[in-house]
Amino acid sequence: MTELAFHNSATRRREPFAPIDAQHVRLYVCGPTVYDLAHLGNARPVVVFDVLARLLRRRFPRVTYVRNITDVEDKINDRARASGEPISAITARTTADFHRDMAALGALPPDEEPRATDNIGQMITIIEKLIAGGHAYEAEGHVLFSVPSYPAYGQLSGRSPEEMLAGARVEVAPYKRDPGDFVLWKPSDAETPGWDSPWGRGRPGWHIECSAMSWRYLGPEFDIHGGGHDLLFPHHENELAQSVCAFPGSRFARTWMHNGMLLVNGEKMSKSLGNFLTVRDILQNGPWAGEAFRLLLLKTHYRAALDYSQERLEEARGELDDFYALLARDLPQPEADDALVAEMAEWALEPLADDLNTPLTIARLRDLRTLENVATVGGSATAVISRIGRHWEPASGQAAAALRQAAEVLGLLGADPKAWRQGGSDDSAAIEAAIAARLAARAAKNWAEADRIRAELTAQGIVLEDSVAGTTWRRA
Repeated sequence: MTELAFHNSATRRREPFAPIDAQHVRLYVCGPTVYDLAHLGNARPVVVFDVLARLLRRRFPRVTYVRNITDVEDKINDRARASGEPISAITARTTADFHRDMAALGALPPDEEPRATDNIGQMITIIEKLIAGGHAYEAEGHVLFSVPSYPAYGQLSGRSPEEMLAGARVEVAPYKRDPGDFVLWKPSDAETPGWDSPWGRGRPGWHIECSAMSWRYLGPEFDIHGGGHDLLFPHHENELAQSVCAFPGSRFARTWMHNGMLLVNGEKMSKSLGNFLTVRDILQNGPWAGEAFRLLLLKTHYRAALDYSQERLEEARGELDDFYALLARDLPQPEADDALVAEMAEWALEPLADDLNTPLTIARLRDLRTLENVATVGGSATAVISRIGRHWEPASGQAAAALRQAAEVLGLLGADPKAWRQGGSDDSAAIEAAIAARLAARAAKNWAEADRIRAELTAQGIVLEDSVAGTTWRRA
């Protein structure tokens, strides 16, 4: 089995992956701030790290995947003030929307999904440790992290002090000892959510939330921290600083993995440009859209910028149509311990071990589809065999079984093939009745009536496929 290796943002290089505990891999990924529907950029890390978690579970006895919910943050407070809706209602509804949308993309729930509001005590404890260690100070009801107290600050993102100050969007406040110092705790007025603390009633800064939740569920040091590249600075830089200072001797996260930006039609997503899309917008395309969008995301390497367009979504749908057309055939089912099936599936998944190379894995799924087509309907597999360097001659059903096994790690091809091809139709009984009537007309040599029925179904977007086994149908 190929050794795992991932690009570590902290070192800027690809490194072999060796977990702290070979029996238990621990992964933390920054989750949503729940004040609005998830947009396409929010979805990308969910899908990327869902694939990573699936891969790790295939390789290790135990994986703990933690992805948080940020349910206390000034954006939520601003939304509540603007709408008049209670904060609790906004966060409850938006969290449910997030879960629904991510499930539609085939993402499995994380093992733990802590909410910031359930971990205020842990945040206060870490802040107290930072004050005691000389890394934080109280000023006018605020507690701030002292950036100069941590000489390694900036190493994660590789930014100079000038770049960090320019990019951090830090608040200019007279109570700061250094312009780059960031807030750990801030006071709350009567209209703002707040909790009692040694520094008065207040609420946490955003960065301290993830440090507290990762500490509670994974300990002071864990294997992988993931998130979007936009979080590298200042969020992850600040997380790292406050965590290693609160727990001297720890490294916090051993490996940092960041996915690239998502563009829409070649431009950064923006409401002002009219190209701002939510996952819910994508799902309106039809029952196929969630899996098609997932495939679209995985066809680009996770660290590269990804350009979304409606055309690319339709292309992904077409590719899934081809896969499901193969899987919809009445193929033999190999034995569960079929060695060749296992070998082919593992070959298809090998690229994931090399920094989660999903595009190459998808290319290998296409090769398995070709091998199954050759085994089932005939033809030549010379080109595939020459490319892959394996002299497999799978019997009918074996390559399809390997295809399913490998696709499962990508979170793909899990739908019922017939249901996929029929588009989740709620009028299938009427369509089947029309097909039966057409077959009866053909049996009676009433070709005009048979043609009329086919034309009527075609007008409804129904494609009939006749074979010696009978007539099947699918949505166009």
